Amino acid sequence: MGQRSTEQLRDYLAQLPPQSQALLMRELERAVERGEDVAVANLVLEQLRKIVRAEEDGDFEPRTDDPARLLFRPLEPFLAETNFPTRPGQIRRSSLLPIWQWLARDGVPEAARDFETSLAAASDGSSAEAAARKFQLAAAEAIVKLATPVPGEDRQRALSRVGSSGVIEDLLPIGLVLRGREALETLGSRLPSQVRVFADAQIASVTEALKVPSLQSPQLLPFALSLIAQRLVAPWQIIRLAIKMAASDDELRVAATPYGVAVAIALHDLSFVAACLRTDIKRGQFDEVGELLKTLHDGVRGLRTELDLRNDSAWGRQLTSIRAEISNALQSEIDSVPGRVRRILRQRADKDISAGAKIDMSEVEDVAALIDFVAVCRTYASELAINEVTLRTYSDLQHYVEHSTEGLVQSLRGGDARVRTFRQQQVKAAIRFCEVLFGQDYASLMSRAAENAVTGERKSSRAG
Repeated sequence: MGQRSTEQLRDYLAQLPPQSQALLMRELERAVERGEDVAVANLVLEQLRKIVRAEEDGDFEPRTDDPARLLFRPLEPFLAETNFPTRPGQIRRSSLLPIWQWLARDGVPEAARDFETSLAAASDGSSAEAAARKFQLAAAEAIVKLATPVPGEDRQRALSRVGSSGVIEDLLPIGLVLRGREALETLGSRLPSQVRVFADAQIASVTEALKVPSLQSPQLLPFALSLIAQRLVAPWQIIRLAIKMAASDDELRVAATPYGVAVAIALHDLSFVAACLRTDIKRGQFDEVGELLKTLHDGVRGLRTELDLRNDSAWGRQLTSIRAEISNALQSEIDSVPGRVRRILRQRADKDISAGAKIDMSEVEDVAALIDFVAVCRTYASELAINEVTLRTYSDLQHYVEHSTEGLVQSLRGGDARVRTFRQQQVKAAIRFCEVLFGQDYASLMSRAAENAVTGERKSSRAG
């Protein structure tokens, strides 16, 4: 890429919200690990890391005159950053560049040139915003016209000039959101920045804010509901609006209303969280597992208790599939933990320990994270269909680690001096596991016992 192209890429990436930047970095890192588009992924990762470092140092100011960014700014709340399938109320961020290129080349080239000229001449933010609004309306009309089928007319060739099938799917939603920008922005301004509990009072307020004809259309309603869900601390609670509108928790009555799409949104978002959980587990990253499990647990329980779902319905099958996906991902990892603990703490005869044998303490920390992972799973086990395996594994871990620690401490009192360093490393690992399983007090107690065992052995050796 040339210098100008690289600068444009960096400017574009800098406009992304921090959460979007983090998601994009994670997806690109995964692509590199899989060996997919390594050159492109590394290029974008390099620019993202520069942006993050610069923002942390406070010395980076992104450009504000990028035409495509200003054009598509109303779409920001609805952009999906990953390759995960989109749902109603979402648009692929990857669709924006092809559509901008089509607008400038074929859609409304004169209006696009006028827009860029106006931006170059704009003396302040309000002038740029006025130019953007004018172009957004022109772009919306061109996009909607292209994306709307006309009887007897073959538009396939024209559509193929825009981009891939995913881009074409996003055409009409993009045009309609640009056209309905003011209604969506007004709705956003009337919503609280954060809703901890979506209760009756909040639902009534949101219902009143939604009484705008354009927002009630089947095309824009999913985007309005997405906007609302983003303000909820527990996004799954968006289903309460659908239940309120249907005046029933029966899924057939809820599905019969336009607001039934809220349930589809909640289910899709839970499926996405489950996919993130599965990916993090495969990569051995457990920092966010507790938060993801809580989100899944609360969402699954909420849908199961607040909606009367039938097991054989589409929604019922989808929820069952999500639970099964979570259970399978968790169970396979939970089952592996006892074996990894035993490999580290297994008490061997002196003759079976080679000279200079060591325990990798980074592996000990990985296993400690896995034990903590099992403990977190235990908290949410019942709703996620992993109750039996989690309780059994956690109990086995407690029993094994407790008895192994006691045995390893005793082994410090005697044995071959050649292997004492390895024994001490085993004891250190066991105490670390005790800290996770039984708490700091018990771990401190075992640590003192280990010190006393070593001290007693030294005194005995000197006395001899």
